[in-house]
Amino acid sequence: MSAGHSTLTTLGAGPAKSAAPPAALPTAAASVAAVLATVALTATAAASVSRVLPGSGPTVAAGAVVVAAAVLTLLKPALRAVRSARRAATAWSEQRRTDARRAASEAREDAWTALGWCLAALVLLGAVWFLCTNDRAVQRTFFDGQVIGISLKETASAFGTNLFIAVVAQVLILAWGLALALARMAPGRAGRPLRLLATTYIDGFRAVPAIIIIIYLIGFGLPLAEVPFLSSLSPVWFAILALTLTYGAYVAEVFRAGIESVPPGQTAAARSLGLSQSATLRHVVLPQATRRVVPPLLNDFISLQKDTALVNVIGTIDAFNQSKIFASNHFNLSAVTVVAGLFILITIPQARLVDRLVAREQRRGKGA
Repeated sequence: MSAGHSTLTTLGAGPAKSAAPPAALPTAAASVAAVLATVALTATAAASVSRVLPGSGPTVAAGAVVVAAAVLTLLKPALRAVRSARRAATAWSEQRRTDARRAASEAREDAWTALGWCLAALVLLGAVWFLCTNDRAVQRTFFDGQVIGISLKETASAFGTNLFIAVVAQVLILAWGLALALARMAPGRAGRPLRLLATTYIDGFRAVPAIIIIIYLIGFGLPLAEVPFLSSLSPVWFAILALTLTYGAYVAEVFRAGIESVPPGQTAAARSLGLSQSATLRHVVLPQATRRVVPPLLNDFISLQKDTALVNVIGTIDAFNQSKIFASNHFNLSAVTVVAGLFILITIPQARLVDRLVAREQRRGKGA
């Protein structure tokens, strides 16, 4: 027994003695070097900006000092990483393996924290350099303050058309997508024709690019075909119709996934209590399915809001079309930057809302 125990002890201790010590010092040293290099690049970028912006020396210098001071605060975790790495090396040489690995882990954490923030600062400095390069050609082309000020009011007003199209289309898409999902899941032999039609529609509209449906098949095709009632619609309603037909196919699959995620026992329990198929669907299945598909639905609606910019080709005076008018008059694309900013302004909060809803659903699932 003692011999076996000795053998096991030897086997267990062998890998520990032959294992390499945790190498954290190179990463820690790299983090210190990165902080100092970022400070130097900040001064270089400030000098470049001062050359292309005569008379802005004090402002640029103040900004550079603020950035450099913020970067220098990263020396604290970087130097702490060096100390932890040295402590890890000392502990390893003294055969304190656990302490060495713990200290090495702390060193790597501090080092990568400093490196990550240095990378963020370098991206910011790179953006400043890019705007100022070639005698500020990029800045004047995309971020001309005068053109932005001239175009902001009318572009923002035209953006209301994009919002109107998106909101009305979202309401119609929810109804149309749910109808398609229910048709695709129609039970029994009697529901086979509905399943076939819904599947064909969903597969077809998901396969065709939205720009073809919006611009050519709907926006240009219906007026040319002189279809009664439809051909007399305005470009705004052509856009709403096209987006509803296109996104209805995607939302149908989202609804179908949500309905299928509801445990079959829920349906069986409802039917055993005497509820009909439609009542079970309306009162038991759909409420649970809808709550589960809110995050993917919001993702689809974010894409929908961006695709409203496609309607400018069929003659709708939306924000993008309005910005193109300013761009043509001033030979400058800053008005298009305004449109991009408006879309960012409405989509970023929705994206964060999706993240919160997903996190809440995950917490609810863990609690269950």
